[in-house]
Amino acid sequence: MAMNGITLNEKEARETRSRISRLTEALNSEHAMKPVVAGLPPEVVSQVSRMMKAERERLTHAVEAYEEAKDTQRPTALKALVNRDLGLMLIVARIANGFSQKDLAWRLGVKEQQVQRWEAERYGQISLKNYHRVAALLGVRPWADMSDQPELRGLDKVIDGVSKAEIKKILKHGRENSWFAEDFTEAELRRYIAENRIDFGSPGLLRTGLNVVDHTEDVMLHAWRARVTARAREAFAGVEDVHEPLELKWMPDLVRLSKEPHGPLLAVEVLASQGIVLIVEPQVPGLKIDGAAFIVDGRPIIGMTLRTDTVDNFWFTLMHELAHVTLHFSTGLAVGFYDQTDQETSVDEQEEEANRFASNLLIPEERWRRSTARIAKSAAVIERFANELGIHPAIVFGRIRKERGEWSLFTNKIGRNTVKKLFVGEAQKGKSDAPILPGPKG
Repeated sequence: MAMNGITLNEKEARETRSRISRLTEALNSEHAMKPVVAGLPPEVVSQVSRMMKAERERLTHAVEAYEEAKDTQRPTALKALVNRDLGLMLIVARIANGFSQKDLAWRLGVKEQQVQRWEAERYGQISLKNYHRVAALLGVRPWADMSDQPELRGLDKVIDGVSKAEIKKILKHGRENSWFAEDFTEAELRRYIAENRIDFGSPGLLRTGLNVVDHTEDVMLHAWRARVTARAREAFAGVEDVHEPLELKWMPDLVRLSKEPHGPLLAVEVLASQGIVLIVEPQVPGLKIDGAAFIVDGRPIIGMTLRTDTVDNFWFTLMHELAHVTLHFSTGLAVGFYDQTDQETSVDEQEEEANRFASNLLIPEERWRRSTARIAKSAAVIERFANELGIHPAIVFGRIRKERGEWSLFTNKIGRNTVKKLFVGEAQKGKSDAPILPGPKG
């Protein structure tokens, strides 16, 4: 299927057309839509419908751009989607030359499967020598575009601005949390972070729950993401191979797990059954993020720090990141969302969407508006409302504290210091005396 709004071969085109048909059927038929959104609050259903319409438009544009390039060998629309991606440049050039993958393989003297692998990885794992061969054959001269990309000028340039103090802080945190052995050196850590950045690129923004801050060069973010990525890859064996963003009927059951004493651990299992990896990993001190959502090897990953160890914060942060996976799978998850939920400044559109999705999934707005719990001073009234919804009372108490702006209210009702301890034993299972894990795949 088209990733990042681009279709680049016949297989992807077939899959994309099939998905467009499924989206159209669901959007045009209440009978077809019903199983997709069964049990979801009306406000969430509206958000999902808007996402589906936008996804259909994006995929239609992707197929049209591919067909234009294939039929006319003038990939104007396709080139506009490449955005200086050096791997995509080669694939578009192949299409513009009228070559199939088999044609290109024959001209290079390699097997068709080799070209298929290169293109499936968007040429991310090709050697520089072979990249040069392919580029020369296709008449692509990307070298001018390479000069200002640090990841193509050596590992030392990728982390050129990282201070010794930052490296020492990450080393200390890593040793305390068993990321790597005691004798892991500063040089090894610099190299690991550089390799991870080359593998995944830089997060363009630290997108927070209430504001957007540029953290492109934040080495602590790179280090934390590297650790989450390593643990996620270990977890892949127990996770469904494919996540289907249009299968949502399991979400209400996930919310109802909040009332269970071990609900957060059960959430890990439910998400895994839907092809989503949830990793809880403490942040490097000073980073100040609560959660993240991004893609590793084609799979959606949710990372959480439990920086604020309360039941209400866990469930809101989890639903916020799940919103990104659901609503923004094709429009931002490849870059990633790195969220902080306790700021009080302006938000961007995608973060507003995620906040609304999380709030309504936990407490449907229509129920909230009619509830006396909104203005209640009695804990019993609030707990009764939570029981009616089938969720943990801490979630309702947390919303009341936030809406009223009274953070000293119901401090003993939000489940302080109860979530992190659930994950201590689980986290230790994934930790070893080895380095964080091998660097980039391949």
